[in-house]
Amino acid sequence: MRARHDSNGAAGGAAGWRWAKNKMVLGLLLGLCAAVPWSWAQETGVTDKTIRIGATIPQAGDYKVYGVLQKQALEAALAGQTVQKRSIELVVINDFYDPAKTVEAAKKLIGQGIFAMVHSFGSPTTRAVLPVLAESKVPAFGFYTGAAFTGPGDVLNFRASYAQEVETVVDAALAAGLKPTEVCAYVQNDAYGMGGVKGLRVALTKHPGTESTVARVDHILNLPGDNPERNGIGPVGVYQRDTTSAREGYQSLKKWETDSGTRCRLVVTMAVYDPAVAFMAYARYKGETWIFSSPSPAAGNQLQQMLKDQNIVGKVIATQIVPSPNSSLPVVVEARKALGSDLNYVSLESYIVGKLFVTIMQAIEGPLTRENFLKAARRQPYDIGGVKVDFTTDNQGSDFVLITVLRDGQFVIVTPQELAGLFK
Repeated sequence: MRARHDSNGAAGGAAGWRWAKNKMVLGLLLGLCAAVPWSWAQETGVTDKTIRIGATIPQAGDYKVYGVLQKQALEAALAGQTVQKRSIELVVINDFYDPAKTVEAAKKLIGQGIFAMVHSFGSPTTRAVLPVLAESKVPAFGFYTGAAFTGPGDVLNFRASYAQEVETVVDAALAAGLKPTEVCAYVQNDAYGMGGVKGLRVALTKHPGTESTVARVDHILNLPGDNPERNGIGPVGVYQRDTTSAREGYQSLKKWETDSGTRCRLVVTMAVYDPAVAFMAYARYKGETWIFSSPSPAAGNQLQQMLKDQNIVGKVIATQIVPSPNSSLPVVVEARKALGSDLNYVSLESYIVGKLFVTIMQAIEGPLTRENFLKAARRQPYDIGGVKVDFTTDNQGSDFVLITVLRDGQFVIVTPQELAGLFK
């Protein structure tokens, strides 16, 4: 009796354990499916009706001249567009081009749930925010910076780099016969400015006998910290962000002329409008005959007008990274219709970035996930109404650089060969 009772109890216990075990496994699986239902889960920022994206762009303060146009053009490019029957919702937070505020704004956007950060503004702000985006696996797409960031995180840059803009101008100057020691730079003392100095370095290294100059440039580039003392070292003068004081940077270039026994003939600037014009006007006041160049963030009609106000009507080169707003390319025609008199080089870039984002999203194969978005971006080149973009080999979509020269107070498009004539 006891043996039979014990045997039945053991059998019943085993059956009970199997039942409990199966129930536990089933419960665990159901719990996992409820927590992470991979087969039907929506990516962060994606709902049945919308795809939410974010941007940190200055909408007030000294840099709203960029940000207001950026937001307007980006919204115009996204208007009426759908991706897998979903509209695109853009949420913009003003960060005043202040890295600390950018980080704050990005955290807020991430908390609201965004699929990607698209076309945020600035190099120092981008440097500050990329680690935050990387931590939450939010892609950084088409930011308004040519500092050519590759990470941390997933970064896809649309525009040619600042280094490429500067390299294009310096190559033309050296081809026209300028000596490497006659090429100097005046830049903002941060990631934005150093992006241009990198272009100067690349151009110089193509020529023999530049080792000493390149060593000084390397010293400037490799100084640690966010705001080190870079004046008085080599062919570079710097100014502090959010200031227009040109004196110290100018004196740095004069020291270089003394140390190298030569003179600056071309000064490539990597500044925004006010500091760039303040420096050029100060150099002219001091009697310098230097030729200046200005990158895309401080070029176009506004630079033209500000130089005119300082009676500067020539000897200034400006590079752009999108076609002329007067171009007949389909995307430019479309942007002109959407933006009217607000179309310029800044707003055209923003419009193209918006169109590019939509095009890649529409090319996604399968669910709308960040991973599939990145795969679609890198799978093939894209043609955005005549503007070629290719992420298949690296994270920079375009290498296009347009050269303009100030003639009689007007910026006109020139070829590198025509530009060389300016230095002869």
